[in-house]
Amino acid sequence: MSWWGKALGGAFGFMVGGPLGALMGIAFGHSFDRGMGQLEGGDWGEDQERTQAAFFTATFSVMGYIAKSDGRVSPEEIRLAEAVMERLGLNSEMRASARKLFKEGKSADFPIDEVMRQFRSETHRRTTLIQMFLEIQLQAAYADGVMHPAEKEALRSICGHLGIAAAQLDRLEEMLRAGFGRAGYDAAAAETSLQDAYHLLGVDESANDADLKKTYRRLMSQHHPDKLVAKGLPEQMIKDATEKTQQIKAAYELIRKSRG
Repeated sequence: MSWWGKALGGAFGFMVGGPLGALMGIAFGHSFDRGMGQLEGGDWGEDQERTQAAFFTATFSVMGYIAKSDGRVSPEEIRLAEAVMERLGLNSEMRASARKLFKEGKSADFPIDEVMRQFRSETHRRTTLIQMFLEIQLQAAYADGVMHPAEKEALRSICGHLGIAAAQLDRLEEMLRAGFGRAGYDAAAAETSLQDAYHLLGVDESANDADLKKTYRRLMSQHHPDKLVAKGLPEQMIKDATEKTQQIKAAYELIRKSRG
Protein backbone atom coordinates (compact mmCIF):
# COMPACT_ATOMS: atom_id res chain seq x y z
CA MET A 1 0.00 0.00 0.00
CA SER A 2 1.31 3.49 -0.83
CA TRP A 3 1.87 6.19 1.80
CA TRP A 4 -1.35 7.84 0.62
CA GLY A 5 -3.42 4.73 1.24
CA LYS A 6 -1.81 4.23 4.64
CA ALA A 7 -2.44 7.83 5.58
CA LEU A 8 -6.12 7.54 4.70
CA GLY A 9 -6.35 4.32 6.69
CA GLY A 10 -4.50 5.65 9.70
CA ALA A 11 -1.61 3.20 9.40
CA PHE A 12 0.90 5.99 10.00
CA GLY A 13 -0.40 6.35 13.55
CA PHE A 14 2.63 4.70 15.12
CA MET A 15 5.24 5.89 12.65
CA VAL A 16 5.27 9.67 12.68
CA GLY A 17 5.25 11.82 15.79
CA GLY A 18 6.13 15.44 16.41
CA PRO A 19 4.52 18.43 14.66
CA LEU A 20 4.34 16.68 11.28
CA GLY A 21 2.43 13.80 12.86
CA ALA A 22 0.01 16.27 14.43
CA LEU A 23 -0.51 17.99 11.08
CA MET A 24 -1.08 14.65 9.36
CA GLY A 25 -3.72 13.87 11.95
CA ILE A 26 -5.58 17.06 11.04
CA ALA A 27 -5.23 16.49 7.30
CA PHE A 28 -6.28 12.84 7.32
CA GLY A 29 -8.50 12.65 10.38
CA HIS A 30 -6.37 10.34 12.55
CA SER A 31 -4.35 10.73 15.75
CA PHE A 32 -0.95 10.45 14.09
CA ASP A 33 0.74 12.53 16.76
CA ARG A 34 0.45 9.76 19.36
CA GLY A 35 3.23 7.74 17.71
CA MET A 36 6.99 7.96 17.78
CA GLY A 37 8.27 10.72 20.02
CA GLN A 38 11.90 10.77 18.90
CA LEU A 39 13.10 11.67 15.42
CA GLU A 40 16.52 10.07 15.63
CA GLY A 41 17.29 6.38 15.77
CA GLY A 42 13.86 5.07 14.84
CA ASP A 43 13.37 1.81 12.99
CA TRP A 44 11.71 3.65 10.10
CA GLY A 45 14.57 6.04 9.25
CA GLU A 46 14.85 4.83 5.67
CA ASP A 47 11.17 4.28 5.08
CA GLN A 48 10.41 5.83 1.70
CA GLU A 49 6.69 6.05 2.36
CA ARG A 50 7.26 7.87 5.63
CA THR A 51 9.49 10.39 3.86
CA GLN A 52 6.84 10.88 1.19
CA ALA A 53 4.19 11.54 3.81
CA ALA A 54 6.46 14.05 5.57
CA PHE A 55 7.22 15.81 2.29
CA PHE A 56 3.55 16.19 1.39
CA THR A 57 2.61 17.38 4.88
CA ALA A 58 5.40 19.94 5.14
CA THR A 59 4.92 21.23 1.60
CA PHE A 60 1.34 22.42 1.96
CA SER A 61 1.42 23.53 5.58
CA VAL A 62 4.51 25.66 4.95
CA MET A 63 2.88 27.03 1.81
CA GLY A 64 0.11 28.39 4.04
CA TYR A 65 2.66 29.78 6.49
CA ILE A 66 4.45 31.72 3.76
CA ALA A 67 1.17 33.04 2.34
CA LYS A 68 0.31 34.41 5.81
CA SER A 69 3.78 35.88 6.36
CA ASP A 70 2.66 39.38 5.33
CA GLY A 71 -0.13 39.34 7.94
CA ARG A 72 -3.08 38.15 5.85
CA VAL A 73 -3.99 35.65 3.14
CA SER A 74 -5.87 37.21 0.25
CA PRO A 75 -8.42 35.36 -1.91
CA GLU A 76 -5.88 35.70 -4.72
CA GLU A 77 -3.23 33.86 -2.71
CA ILE A 78 -5.69 31.05 -1.99
CA ARG A 79 -6.52 30.82 -5.69
CA LEU A 80 -2.83 30.72 -6.55
CA ALA A 81 -2.23 27.96 -4.00
CA GLU A 82 -5.00 25.97 -5.68
CA ALA A 83 -3.25 26.52 -9.02
CA VAL A 84 -0.01 25.11 -7.60
CA MET A 85 -1.90 22.06 -6.30
CA GLU A 86 -3.32 21.54 -9.77
CA ARG A 87 0.10 21.92 -11.37
CA LEU A 88 1.52 19.31 -9.01
CA GLY A 89 -1.08 16.86 -10.31
CA LEU A 90 -3.04 16.28 -7.10
CA ASN A 91 -6.36 14.49 -7.35
CA SER A 92 -9.47 15.77 -5.56
CA GLU A 93 -8.82 13.81 -2.34
CA MET A 94 -5.22 14.96 -2.11
CA ARG A 95 -6.28 18.55 -2.74
CA ALA A 96 -8.74 18.33 0.14
CA SER A 97 -5.93 17.23 2.47
CA ALA A 98 -3.59 19.86 1.03
CA ARG A 99 -6.19 22.57 1.72
CA LYS A 100 -6.43 21.48 5.37
CA LEU A 101 -2.64 21.62 5.69
CA PHE A 102 -2.56 25.04 4.00
CA LYS A 103 -5.14 26.28 6.50
CA GLU A 104 -3.09 24.98 9.44
CA GLY A 105 -0.01 26.75 8.10
CA LYS A 106 -1.90 30.04 8.27
CA SER A 107 -2.56 29.71 12.01
CA ALA A 108 -0.83 32.20 14.31
CA ASP A 109 0.78 29.43 16.38
CA PHE A 110 2.10 27.35 13.46
CA PRO A 111 5.37 25.81 14.77
CA ILE A 112 7.52 26.60 11.73
CA ASP A 113 10.86 26.04 13.51
CA GLU A 114 9.86 22.61 14.79
CA VAL A 115 8.25 21.63 11.47
CA MET A 116 11.41 22.52 9.55
CA ARG A 117 13.67 20.67 11.98
CA GLN A 118 11.57 17.54 11.71
CA PHE A 119 11.22 17.86 7.93
CA ARG A 120 14.99 18.03 7.51
CA SER A 121 15.37 14.95 9.70
CA GLU A 122 12.60 12.98 7.97
CA THR A 123 14.17 13.67 4.53
CA HIS A 124 17.55 12.58 5.92
CA ARG A 125 18.97 15.91 4.74
CA ARG A 126 18.75 14.80 1.12
CA THR A 127 19.63 17.92 -0.82
CA THR A 128 17.59 17.00 -3.91
CA LEU A 129 14.41 16.61 -1.86
CA ILE A 130 15.04 19.77 0.13
CA GLN A 131 15.68 21.73 -3.06
CA MET A 132 12.47 20.38 -4.62
CA PHE A 133 10.57 21.45 -1.51
CA LEU A 134 12.08 24.94 -1.74
CA GLU A 135 11.30 25.19 -5.46
CA ILE A 136 7.64 24.43 -4.79
CA GLN A 137 7.52 27.10 -2.07
CA LEU A 138 9.07 29.60 -4.48
CA GLN A 139 6.58 28.63 -7.18
CA ALA A 140 3.73 29.34 -4.78
CA ALA A 141 5.24 32.65 -3.62
CA TYR A 142 5.86 33.68 -7.25
CA ALA A 143 2.54 32.45 -8.59
CA ASP A 144 1.31 36.03 -8.93
CA GLY A 145 4.61 37.16 -10.50
CA VAL A 146 5.71 39.06 -7.39
CA MET A 147 7.85 38.08 -4.41
CA HIS A 148 6.64 40.10 -1.42
CA PRO A 149 9.34 41.17 1.09
CA ALA A 150 7.66 39.27 3.94
CA GLU A 151 7.56 36.10 1.83
CA LYS A 152 11.23 36.49 0.95
CA GLU A 153 12.13 36.92 4.61
CA ALA A 154 10.11 33.82 5.54
CA LEU A 155 11.86 31.82 2.81
CA ARG A 156 15.28 32.97 3.98
CA SER A 157 14.45 31.84 7.52
CA ILE A 158 13.27 28.46 6.20
CA CYS A 159 16.50 28.09 4.22
CA GLY A 160 18.45 28.66 7.42
CA HIS A 161 16.62 25.74 9.06
CA LEU A 162 17.25 23.53 6.04
CA GLY A 163 20.91 24.37 5.60
CA ILE A 164 20.35 26.17 2.29
CA ALA A 165 22.66 29.11 1.56
CA ALA A 166 21.12 32.47 0.70
CA ALA A 167 23.00 32.40 -2.62
CA GLN A 168 21.23 29.18 -3.59
CA LEU A 169 17.84 30.71 -2.81
CA ASP A 170 18.73 33.71 -4.98
CA ARG A 171 19.80 31.41 -7.83
CA LEU A 172 16.55 29.44 -7.64
CA GLU A 173 14.59 32.69 -7.59
CA GLU A 174 16.38 33.83 -10.76
CA MET A 175 15.53 30.52 -12.43
CA LEU A 176 11.88 30.92 -11.53
CA ARG A 177 11.76 34.47 -12.87
CA ALA A 178 13.04 33.07 -16.16
CA GLY A 179 10.15 30.59 -16.32
CA PHE A 180 11.42 27.53 -14.43
CA GLY A 181 8.48 25.63 -13.00
CA ARG A 182 5.93 27.70 -14.88
CA ALA A 183 3.15 25.78 -16.58
CA GLY A 184 3.26 26.03 -20.35
CA TYR A 185 6.83 27.37 -20.43
CA ASP A 186 8.69 26.44 -23.59
CA ALA A 187 12.34 27.46 -23.74
CA ALA A 188 12.43 26.68 -27.46
CA ALA A 189 9.61 29.11 -28.27
CA ALA A 190 10.56 32.08 -30.44
CA GLU A 191 9.41 34.61 -27.86
CA THR A 192 11.72 33.12 -25.21
CA SER A 193 15.02 34.98 -25.05
CA LEU A 194 18.38 33.27 -25.00
CA GLN A 195 19.09 35.18 -21.80
CA ASP A 196 16.08 33.53 -20.14
CA ALA A 197 17.42 30.12 -21.14
CA TYR A 198 20.70 30.90 -19.37
CA HIS A 199 18.84 32.17 -16.31
CA LEU A 200 16.64 29.07 -16.26
CA LEU A 201 19.75 26.92 -16.03
CA GLY A 202 21.28 29.29 -13.49
CA VAL A 203 24.47 29.84 -15.50
CA ASP A 204 26.32 32.86 -16.87
CA GLU A 205 26.33 33.52 -20.59
CA SER A 206 30.14 33.48 -20.33
CA ALA A 207 30.15 29.85 -19.15
CA ASN A 208 32.17 27.57 -21.41
CA ASP A 209 30.65 24.51 -23.07
CA ALA A 210 32.09 22.11 -20.50
CA ASP A 211 30.65 24.04 -17.53
CA LEU A 212 27.33 24.44 -19.30
CA LYS A 213 27.10 20.70 -19.91
CA LYS A 214 28.09 19.96 -16.32
CA THR A 215 25.32 22.25 -15.01
CA TYR A 216 22.80 20.71 -17.38
CA ARG A 217 23.61 17.17 -16.26
CA ARG A 218 23.47 18.18 -12.59
CA LEU A 219 20.05 19.80 -12.98
CA MET A 220 18.70 16.83 -14.94
CA SER A 221 19.93 14.47 -12.23
CA GLN A 222 18.46 16.61 -9.43
CA HIS A 223 15.04 16.70 -11.10
CA HIS A 224 14.92 13.18 -12.53
CA PRO A 225 11.43 11.97 -11.52
CA ASP A 226 12.42 8.36 -10.77
CA LYS A 227 15.37 9.43 -8.62
CA LEU A 228 13.24 11.90 -6.68
CA VAL A 229 10.53 9.32 -6.00
CA ALA A 230 13.17 6.84 -4.85
CA LYS A 231 14.46 9.44 -2.39
CA GLY A 232 11.03 10.31 -1.04
CA LEU A 233 9.10 12.61 -3.40
CA PRO A 234 5.44 11.52 -3.34
CA GLU A 235 4.62 9.76 -6.61
CA GLN A 236 1.48 11.85 -6.91
CA MET A 237 3.67 14.97 -7.23
CA ILE A 238 5.84 13.64 -10.05
CA LYS A 239 4.22 15.83 -12.73
CA ASP A 240 6.13 18.91 -11.59
CA ALA A 241 9.51 17.16 -11.70
CA THR A 242 8.78 15.73 -15.16
CA GLU A 243 7.90 19.13 -16.60
CA LYS A 244 11.00 20.69 -15.06
CA THR A 245 13.30 18.17 -16.75
CA GLN A 246 11.62 19.04 -20.05
CA GLN A 247 12.23 22.75 -19.41
CA ILE A 248 15.87 22.14 -18.50
CA LYS A 249 16.42 20.12 -21.67
CA ALA A 250 14.71 22.71 -23.89
CA ALA A 251 16.77 25.57 -22.42
CA TYR A 252 20.01 23.62 -22.86
CA GLU A 253 19.20 22.76 -26.46
CA LEU A 254 18.34 26.39 -27.23
CA ILE A 255 21.73 27.52 -25.87
CA ARG A 256 23.59 24.78 -27.74
CA LYS A 257 21.85 25.75 -30.97
CA SER A 258 22.82 29.39 -30.47
CA ARG A 259 26.45 28.38 -30.01
CA GLY A 260 26.46 26.37 -33.21
